[in-house]
Amino acid sequence: MLFNSSQFIFIFLPVVFFGYFFFVNKRLVLVSKTWLVGASLVFYSWWNPVYLPLILSSMLVNYSLGASLGKDRARILGDSASSVGSARKRLLVSGLVFNLGLLGYFKYTDFFIENFNGIFGADIPLQHIALPLAISFFTFQQIAYLVDSYRGETQEYDFLNYALFVTFFPQLIAGPIVHHKEMMPQFASRWHLVKRYRNIAMGLFIFTLGLFKKVVIADTFADWANEGFDESNYLSFFEAWSTSLSYTFQLYFDFSGYTDMAIGAALLFNIRLPINFNSPYKAHDIQDFWRRWHMTLSRFLRDYIYIPLGGNRVGRYRVNINLFITFLLGGLWHGASWMFVIWGAAHGAALVIHRVWQQLGFRMWSVLAWCCTFLFVNTTWIFFRATDMAAATKVLEGLVRIEDITRTDVGVIPTTALAWGGLLIDRLGFLPDLFIPTLPAFAAILLGFAIIGQRNSISYLDETLTIKHMVFAAILFVIAVLTMLGSTSEVFLYFNF
Repeated sequence: MLFNSSQFIFIFLPVVFFGYFFFVNKRLVLVSKTWLVGASLVFYSWWNPVYLPLILSSMLVNYSLGASLGKDRARILGDSASSVGSARKRLLVSGLVFNLGLLGYFKYTDFFIENFNGIFGADIPLQHIALPLAISFFTFQQIAYLVDSYRGETQEYDFLNYALFVTFFPQLIAGPIVHHKEMMPQFASRWHLVKRYRNIAMGLFIFTLGLFKKVVIADTFADWANEGFDESNYLSFFEAWSTSLSYTFQLYFDFSGYTDMAIGAALLFNIRLPINFNSPYKAHDIQDFWRRWHMTLSRFLRDYIYIPLGGNRVGRYRVNINLFITFLLGGLWHGASWMFVIWGAAHGAALVIHRVWQQLGFRMWSVLAWCCTFLFVNTTWIFFRATDMAAATKVLEGLVRIEDITRTDVGVIPTTALAWGGLLIDRLGFLPDLFIPTLPAFAAILLGFAIIGQRNSISYLDETLTIKHMVFAAILFVIAVLTMLGSTSEVFLYFNF
């Protein structure tokens, strides 16, 4: 089920909200939590109920392993038995094998078969396994829980709270990758069981901002991005830039919109999700970008891959290798494609270069630093979006096709493009012919730059909303719903991961 669907907005969310607080008001705490878990499982299985047993079995196995690791930790503290420590390591390893095995089977089987066939000339048939929704997110979540249980950093939780931690529908499908220590105490708190009207108002406000970003802004940019990546065989200079920038802004507003909607929906139930998106296109270096983009993924990569590899505790050379490996794996996490591997490798290399740059004491003007960071991110998103190297090359070649800037032998220009460009041609007296068809996209891109320069929606979380805020949100909600009902909205991009 999509957040940006009439079923979710007008049926699912109101029914779950009122049903939950109905049970809360009756002091039926277990029933209210069970209701929320059941609703979350309905939300998950709405897309394809076939994979409901997968998430249920994953929860049962991981909860059992985590509980056993916690009990064995207590035994070690009391008995100092080395045999118990070995057993705990075996439990942890078996848990990691189970989780990574599930992820590998469903997400990477065909990828490995395809590459094996290519390398060794084999003819193993592809399995065409459908990717279960959210498997990357709930797998990473539970891996973190197992590792922390092994380290003795978890408390003993009942299965109902654990199930709510894994399945809570606002964060289930596309993150954030929540951590048990920031979610479990909220589910156990009595404040979770009180109808707090400030949270409801703020939740609706933030949710509406996200809905508008998604269905009005991101889906508009999607039209130009899809046309350039999927439909055109050749891109001129202006078409390539409008295509790449359109996808850059589509992904930004799609992810930002989803994050806002997740935070807003969770607030209705007095749950505050971790911040996962904080104006990343304002970053002045690639390290700052990753402190702002998909922040919970960056945290997971740091805590459970980079630091175990040695982190900053090893020599400079090893630190750089660790950084590169971490983001190479981070790229592969996004999908079973060499395009994601290239994207992850590019960001890993950029972080290494940035680290060396800092160590050498070099500095860059603020504006130039922002331009370099944004252009790098925009260019690497091409690999993130392209289905193969040919599609990526098509866009990259267009970006440097500067001879198109003054071309006039382009034949007939579409009437709609002339309508957009005619006024500028009359006023300025000159405009490259190839630029005219891309005028709508570039006008939207300029507006996109203006919007990302404003304050982030999460900055409102600790403020008191006024009537102006609510009227503004109501206007955005009406526009978003009319847009949503009048066209087919794109699936959230991170649903694919």
